[in-house]
Amino acid sequence: MVKIIRVNMTTKECLFQDVPAEYAGLGGRGLTSLIINKEVKPTCSPLGPHNKLVFAPGLLGGTTCANANRISVGCKSPLTGGIKEANSGGQPGGHLAKMGIHALIIEGMAKEGEWYQLELEENQAKLVPSTVTGLNNYEAVAKLVESYGKENSYVTIGRAGEFKLTAASIAFTDRELRPTRHAGRGGVGAIMGSKGLKAIIVKPGQAKGVPIKNKEAFNAASKRFSKALTTHPVTSQGLPLYGTAVLVNILHEAGGLPSYNFSQGRFDDHEAVSGETLNQLTSQRGGEGVVSHGCMTGCIMRCSGIFPDKDGKFLGKWPEYETLWSFGPNSGINDIEMIVRYDKICDDVGVDTIDVGAALALFMEAGVLKFGDAEGALKLMEEISTGSAIGRVLGCGASTVGRVYGLRRVPTVKGQSLPAYDPRAVKGQGVTYATTPMGADHTAGYAVTANILSVGGTVDPLSTAGQVELSRNLQIATAAVDTCGLCLFVAFAVLDVPDALTAIVEMLNARHGLTLTVNDVPGVGKAVLDLELDFNRRAGLTNAADRLPDFFLDEPFPPHNKVFYLTDEELDSVLKW
Repeated sequence: MVKIIRVNMTTKECLFQDVPAEYAGLGGRGLTSLIINKEVKPTCSPLGPHNKLVFAPGLLGGTTCANANRISVGCKSPLTGGIKEANSGGQPGGHLAKMGIHALIIEGMAKEGEWYQLELEENQAKLVPSTVTGLNNYEAVAKLVESYGKENSYVTIGRAGEFKLTAASIAFTDRELRPTRHAGRGGVGAIMGSKGLKAIIVKPGQAKGVPIKNKEAFNAASKRFSKALTTHPVTSQGLPLYGTAVLVNILHEAGGLPSYNFSQGRFDDHEAVSGETLNQLTSQRGGEGVVSHGCMTGCIMRCSGIFPDKDGKFLGKWPEYETLWSFGPNSGINDIEMIVRYDKICDDVGVDTIDVGAALALFMEAGVLKFGDAEGALKLMEEISTGSAIGRVLGCGASTVGRVYGLRRVPTVKGQSLPAYDPRAVKGQGVTYATTPMGADHTAGYAVTANILSVGGTVDPLSTAGQVELSRNLQIATAAVDTCGLCLFVAFAVLDVPDALTAIVEMLNARHGLTLTVNDVPGVGKAVLDLELDFNRRAGLTNAADRLPDFFLDEPFPPHNKVFYLTDEELDSVLKW
């Protein structure tokens, strides 16, 4: 039986409900955004009792579809003031789907100082006092595994979430029960902390898995989809060998790698922090290091390698490209091992690597540290867990650091830091940063595909021509992909292999007994974006919030010496159908 579970942190009641007709037919981001739109007052305090935190696996979660077990987390963001969906890999998404849990809705608030953990089974949910309060994610998960076992998966917040810092993330365990996968953006961990919920223990037990209306048709389409992923050069070669860090050298060459707080587009030491270097060091050191590692069951792209220290012991996961960028070129640091350490701290204390890395560069711009000071950065990163004033400022992200130090060049939209692609050199990405309801978010409409990689066509990254259409179409497609629970990286194959999208639609039909066509997919994405825009407008985020900081419009960006010069009218047209 598919159900929704409501957990009231005020009364401690856990209620199983049939899925309302209004919420049927959606999953992942589509469902979290619908629930937040319908059930949360847009003007409420994000950290107050009227906000809700929603977890939802996608429409293809728990099946044999490749790369379909991601999970969406929705709320009103304490960082942007608008609607938020952050999603993650790891095991909990697939487990929840197999358990028939359509959505998990956390409501109300525990009393100040009270902390709970949620024990979640297929037909039972129970809040019990937390046994891991005050611990960061690695220690908390290790203790929970001792108590509950290795056959489960775990969702936790670190001390940053307990402190309710606005860059706090939610950690999801990977296949080895490490808290390395995160719903990172928008401060979702602060919302979990505000509820008094420290951890969720997901017990799939003997759950039989999701029902499929037409197994033969599903299996046939699943095989074709897998073939598209295993034959496309990006998803079958680039990502498995080098992770997303394959982009470091590519963006450097394109002149779009923001360095020294978005002041130039190339970094002299780019090779030292590249995916090629990750691969080389991992292979040379051996031991517990792994090239081509999948973070969740069903992953066949395997982009999340494991990085060993010089003795071959686990040091951390391979940092994503955006993490390598934020702590590397953008902060002037060229030591890849130190960057892995910063990433491990972020995973442990539970903060977004993009916003905290961008904040670190602002500390450097403010003169607190010098650009390139790797040891000073490590000491500052360690302050987040202590709860010191400077640690809390860093853990709240770039916007807070900019205000505290009176900085002008603060790279944020709606309070959220821009990721690793400069909008002056990758203009389609700039359009997405400005206009997505999520705040500056590269995944919301990944224009790097056509701007830089020539995937799904080619659009000149330095010209304004075609950027509005590119971002619009990718934002629509991404909302649909997130609703299915698919990894964003399947888009590389979907954009180049027509049958890949057809296979996804056929899997949806076979799984749920639907009659969708490929032409129906844009309608799903548009409906999700309409929900999110409606929430933001009612929350007070007008078109004026859909803009880049003016230094991107004023300062030419080397080496191309371009500025971002799309008009307000063009930006306002992006999400109009």
